Amino acid sequence: MNKRSSKTVPVFYAAILAGGIGSRFWPLSRESTPKQLLKVVGDESLLKSTIQRLSPLVPHERVVIVTNARQAEIIRLHLAYDGKAVSPGYIVEPVGKNTAPAIGLAALRLLEKDPEAVMAVLPADHIIGDAKPFRDAMKAAYTAALDGHLVTFGVVPSSPETGYGYIKAKKTAARKIDGYAIRPVERFVEKPDIKRARQYLRDGGYYWNSGIFVWKAARILEEMERHLPDIYNGLMEIRAGGDLNEAYRQMQSISIDHGILEKAAGVVVIPADFPWSDMGSWNSFADVIKPDEFGNVVKGRVVDIGSANSIIMGCDRAVATIGLKDFILVDTPDATLVCPKERAQEVKDLVTLLKKKGYAEHEEHRTVERPWGSYTLLEKGEGYKIKKISVHPKRRLSLQTHKKRSEHWVVISGLARIQRGEEVVEIGVNQSTYIPRGVKHRLENPGDAALEIIEVQSGDYLGEDDIERHEDDFERERVG
Repeated sequence: MNKRSSKTVPVFYAAILAGGIGSRFWPLSRESTPKQLLKVVGDESLLKSTIQRLSPLVPHERVVIVTNARQAEIIRLHLAYDGKAVSPGYIVEPVGKNTAPAIGLAALRLLEKDPEAVMAVLPADHIIGDAKPFRDAMKAAYTAALDGHLVTFGVVPSSPETGYGYIKAKKTAARKIDGYAIRPVERFVEKPDIKRARQYLRDGGYYWNSGIFVWKAARILEEMERHLPDIYNGLMEIRAGGDLNEAYRQMQSISIDHGILEKAAGVVVIPADFPWSDMGSWNSFADVIKPDEFGNVVKGRVVDIGSANSIIMGCDRAVATIGLKDFILVDTPDATLVCPKERAQEVKDLVTLLKKKGYAEHEEHRTVERPWGSYTLLEKGEGYKIKKISVHPKRRLSLQTHKKRSEHWVVISGLARIQRGEEVVEIGVNQSTYIPRGVKHRLENPGDAALEIIEVQSGDYLGEDDIERHEDDFERERVG
């Protein structure tokens, strides 16, 4: 085991894995609004809650988010302009390769910054009900990591769950740190069938695998050199200045559990004493939202007669249900999901099918959030598209041009300041303007109240990528 130095206290960092979209939560989660950005419980997104519960143990300046290029842009704008700003760092994967390469890349970058770095690894989309015991357990894990352990968190199972992997711990704790038992791991167990899950519950000593880890950055790279040499060699190429894209694409796609933790020595588990849910599917809602007396989780404009043990979520329009038993019904303005609870894991396959058929509903909602406000698609047809655009006070869109469409704007509330070419004008309610294709233009809300306009687009192509940005307050990509 590596012994800690008495001269310095190693700094604690966190790497948050945020590359997925959470497709099992469709139709709420979409490619442009991944699950980690949803406000499932409370007023903050899952990602922002993950960052905030680490503080002050790991302030956001010492957090890195590991994701892909598209999600990095979406997440950056979400964190920068959704309420109180946080400013983590970003590690952008060229391509998704499961958790081992992602964690290896994060460890490499932290090690380049700080050779003594201790890192926590957390998914972006979990719900943890009480942050203080979570941080207390993290402190114990940090201490164990200083002694060279690879630390996992195991959630004490409350039911024979078949959707989680399990950790089997040895009965005798190696030691205790601040009251937390540090138990050597005997083995990792794949997601069991219901019979084995019930047996694990009876036997005791089995924990749900939370996917939360703590270790020294240098220590996990040592284990990669030993057990995943192709990934380690690729990381060393990157460290030596090699091409990130090429080196990363050559790496094996494998989870950290299979690649390292099932083989390494010194792996320990801390039984977690905090409320936890991985929000892995719609069925997880019953873990974080208290069901009613009939076992239903109901949100939104819902009227129900006689349903039981069901999840029913409405939106703006009324949803009426009768006699649902063990069903999931989720209604959004542009898509509705209906399925038995026992088949909730198949929602991911449904999203794949939507994408294959070319349905836009897999990608974005009818209302799309932007750092300056939002737009809502009202109607579209051959050669035209109609949107309602809302601009926050004192915000403005990019200075932009379109090659393939023209736009008509009508103000329905607030005051609009419009740059069109070299001309700048202000127009109010019931006034309108026309933006020809190819003309530089910008929409701004100079007032203290929300600005809303109706935009009518006309042209042969009306995709959102027909935008060329010349100036942008939010530092977004120049095109799209």
